[in-house]
This record gives sequence, C-alpha cells and structure tokens, in this order.
Amino acid sequence: MPIIRDNLQEVYPDVYTPEVLSALNALNHFNKRIKEVMATRMKRRSDRQEHKTRITFLDPDSTIPGTTVNVQDARDGRFEGAVIPADLQRQWIQGTGPASKPNVPVENSIRNVAYALLSGADGWMFDGEDALGQISTMSLDNQRNLKLAIHKDPLFLTVAEQVATEMNRWAKSFLGRETITDWKAQLDFTTKIFRARGLHLDDRHIRDADGEAMAASIVDATLYVVNNYKALQQAGSSIVLYLPKIQTAEEAGVWNALLSALENHLGLDVGTIKVYVLVEQLEATHQLMEIRAALGKHFVGYNTGRWDYINSVSDAMAWDKGFINPNIEAITMTYGYMRNYEDRVRRAVNTPDINGNFALWQGGMEPNIPVGSEEGVAASMKKAVAGAEREQREGASGKWVAHWKMVHIVRPVWEKVSQANQLGREFPRLTYTQSDADGLILIEPAPTDIRGARNLLSVALQYGNAFGQGMQAAALKPADFFGNDDILYLMEDMATGEIRLSILWEWMHKGAVLTEDDAETGTKAGDIFSEALYNYLLEQEYDKLLKAGNKDVYESSKSTTLPIAREITNTYMLSEIKPPWFIDLLNINLNNVDLIVAKDRISLYMDTLVKEGKRLTENLDFVKPVKQTPVSAL
Repeated sequence: MPIIRDNLQEVYPDVYTPEVLSALNALNHFNKRIKEVMATRMKRRSDRQEHKTRITFLDPDSTIPGTTVNVQDARDGRFEGAVIPADLQRQWIQGTGPASKPNVPVENSIRNVAYALLSGADGWMFDGEDALGQISTMSLDNQRNLKLAIHKDPLFLTVAEQVATEMNRWAKSFLGRETITDWKAQLDFTTKIFRARGLHLDDRHIRDADGEAMAASIVDATLYVVNNYKALQQAGSSIVLYLPKIQTAEEAGVWNALLSALENHLGLDVGTIKVYVLVEQLEATHQLMEIRAALGKHFVGYNTGRWDYINSVSDAMAWDKGFINPNIEAITMTYGYMRNYEDRVRRAVNTPDINGNFALWQGGMEPNIPVGSEEGVAASMKKAVAGAEREQREGASGKWVAHWKMVHIVRPVWEKVSQANQLGREFPRLTYTQSDADGLILIEPAPTDIRGARNLLSVALQYGNAFGQGMQAAALKPADFFGNDDILYLMEDMATGEIRLSILWEWMHKGAVLTEDDAETGTKAGDIFSEALYNYLLEQEYDKLLKAGNKDVYESSKSTTLPIAREITNTYMLSEIKPPWFIDLLNINLNNVDLIVAKDRISLYMDTLVKEGKRLTENLDFVKPVKQTPVSAL
C-alpha cells in the first residue's frame, strides 16, 4: 500500500477516496519503472557533458525501448493513433493556470476555476505542474477544487455566479461589452484539461509501498482521473491530460503503459484518456513521430512552448563553449533553433497514422496581461494578436493564454478564419539528416548586453521568491521597470526561472561577449561577461528587490524566502557542473524560511549531484519510514 504522510488521508477524504487509494495501489509498481527511466535520462545527460556529444536521431531499425514499436514504422505512420474527440476538434484558445491559491479558504481558492470556466476559452489546462504552487497541501487543494467544479458542487456554483458578475464588469469597461450572458451555460463551454507533473518530479505527500517517494505523475494522473472520470463522461466531456517534460519515446511509452493500466483498473477502454504532449525538450524534437506512436490511441496533439524548450536546449548544450544564447527577448519562435523546432512539430502532427488520423498542434503561450498604462496595454495587445496571427498562418489550430482577460483579445484571430482546426494541412514529411540536427541548435546573432543580464537575474530572483511563497504562477517584470506602467507584467511560471538561470549560467561559464557598451558598469562591446560582473549585478539587483514596494516584493519575504532564492540562484550560477533543474533546489526548500537550513539542503543536493550524478527530488520533511505503515485498509 502507498504511504500517505501525517493525517492527510483524514483531512482530504474527498481526494484520497477508497477508489483513489485502490488505483494508487494498483499502479504502485510503476514507481520503480519511472525511477529507472529518470536514472537513464540523467546518465544520458552526464554522458553528453563528459564526452561533449550532441543529441542524435534514433536508429531507424531499432525498437523504441520499453515498447514493441519500430522506429521506422513510427516515422512512417505505421501505428494506430487517436481519433480527435468532438470537444477537442475546436480549441482556438486554451487558458492555463492553477486551480488553487496558497493559504486561503476553499471559497477563495476555487475562484481560479470559476475564472477559467467562465473565460470563454475553448479549453482550460488546469495546471498541477509549473504554475501550481506546492507549499503545504496546494496540490491537494488543486485536486479538491477541480472535483468540486467538475461535479458542480453548490459551493462552486455560488462562487461562479459572483465571479461572472465581476468578469462582466471588467469586460464592459475594457471591451465595451459583457462576455457572459448565461453563466450556468458558460460553465459547460470550456473543455477541462489537467496537466500532471512530469516524470522527473516526486509527490510531496505519498511514498510507495517500499517507502520511496512516489512519482508525482502517478499521483496526479490517478487523483484527477479517478475522482472525475464519471462526471466528465456523464457530461459528454473527454478525459484529457497534458503531459510535460517528456524527453524520449521511451518515456512516452512509460506514460502510455501507466495510463493504459489506469484505464484497465477503472474498466475503461484503452485510449479513453486523451493526452497532449508539451514539446519542451530538445531530445523530444528528435523523436516526435516516435513519441506519437508510443502513446498510440491516447495521443491527440502537441503544444509548442517557449521558455522550457529554450532551457532544454541550453542544458543539452552546456558542454559546448560555442553555444551561447543571446538576450531572452531575442529568442522568439522565429529565432534560429526555435523556428526549426516549431517546423518539426507541425510536420509531425500532420503526418497521418495507419488509419489516416492526424493530430493537433496547439501554439505557444501568450503571457501578457492587459493591465498597465493605456499606451503600454495597446502596444502589448497588438504584439499578442500579431503573435497569434503568425501561429495561425503557420498551421496551429489554437494557442494558449496565461490569463482569462486575454481570451477575448486573442480568440478573434481564429474566429475570423472560422476554421475548427488545421488537421491534415499539408506539410513535408519529417527528415532526419545532419542538417536537421544542426538546425535544432542553430544560434543566430542577437544582442547580449548588461540590460539583458539584469533582466535574467532580476526575474530569476523574483521567481524563486514567488515560488517559496506558494505562487508558481506570478506576474513579474525586471526591477528596473517597477512603477513603469508602460512596461507590462508578464504571467510567468516555473519555466521562466529555469531559462533565465540557464542563459545566465552560459554567459558566465562560457564567457559570453557583450555586444553593447554600458555606462553604469563601465563595460564595452567586446568585453567578456565574467564572474566578477555577475557578482556586481547580483548585489545591485538584489538590493533593488529589498527596496521594492509590497506590490512587487512582499515585505515579509525579504527576510524569509527572498534570501533563500538568492542563495539558490548563487549556488546554481557558481557551480561548474550545471544543475539540471532550478526547480529541484526550490522544491527541497518548500515550507522552509530558515536560511541556515536552506544552505544545508542546497549543499546536500549539490553534493549528491556532483558525487553520485543523482538529483535529490523527495520531500525532505516527509521522513522515510523505517518500517512501512500502510494507509487504512481499503
């Protein structure tokens, strides 16, 4: 039996139901398999760093590890995929965000779900991963709120009615019209989608029967599906997940086996659960058709993100002194390797399977929020619409927004075209040449300057601080723009911290050449970004955060989570061995505000990484039992 910490089974009986516990027990054995493929992932990473090798395409004559799927068959579409269900045929706009808030009563926390389902988005990806805070029991609050909403609990309906009034008030002032005419009917418009945590993360509240931290993927998928599948099916809705951080087809095969086992346990047909895959990893772009084939009847589409993907490229190329990313703003979806990444995704989804089924391509994230000066909002909204128009032209069937206020600003791009999707739009088949591989790491000339470094450092520090406060989704901008309403805040999640430190680490450890003069630091174009320069900027940017008002940096955080965020940032930056994930160092300090304890935990993580090549991913406050104490009998 899985082991649940403390008294959480009694506190969350509506989440940890007997049916859920039975399913977790049935899937317990997948924990060992997931840990194996994660160890394999780390071995591949360390081998690349040690031997200075690039990621390559799979041998076409090989079989995808852990499956019976031949690589060439996958590339040629000789596999059985999924028919796109009716409620996923049109997904012009999908919103994304968590279904809970930190440290508030359920009637306040559940407002997140009401905003989402009343937004007018075609789908909403309720996040259990990058945008969901993990302090205390937020992951369980997230599951509880989704269950209350999907089952239309009276508490949720009361909150939704209140939220609808507030949303209409805003819409009338900003758009000149109300967007919700019948709030009860509107709740049924949006497809509910859940993003489980990736295979690389552990759950904070459950250990498996052997006392090992249980993979968060098992927990998230089980809790969401078991608690909601009957209500979703009775409402005529699909059961849909987003799967993050998949690097290989082997990992996709683990997900496929896990979901198939869950379906079998529940008496559902295999393929009932549908999944999108976020293409967030460089290695995945070398195995797109293979990932589709490995997920088989579960797979419906890919999503192209930006931040996480950039981070993965940076991480995969950490050994290459010549690979240095420019300022973050320069790395748009039309930049070098990003352009080639997007092109491979659209080719992969519009390659048919053995039955002629195509897959969906959901475009990337729009992080803007229409809050700021009139001039700033106008400029940012124009940019947001232009980005959506580009993706629609390129073949995306829709895109994401990070805030409900953006739905009716961006959705008209697809409404005007009035095409449900772009399934089957013709593109050339994927090829697997050296030129293709080179294109996936193509760096193009762009600015690398002090202003860009300040951006990277300031936002990374702020994000680490927000994470510790329980806000993994946070509105952020560089400290130099605090108080400037012409520069809008952007909704950021964990990926923004990952990429900013990855790029800054490159600059310092690979000796990035500055492209602009900077009067304040006295640096000139052609100077090298050094450790001394990093230390100078760290002192300045940190001081700006200490002096910031409560609107930008909570006063209480300045002596608690902010110093820990600085310690983590500094450890990451000064390490000759690049840490694989910023989130690892943050996770082991959740619910901790003691800097001395944080330093010990950070040292433990880095020592384990350097000496053993392993990540420390378990909840250090959930002490591993000496002898198994099972949960109550089912």
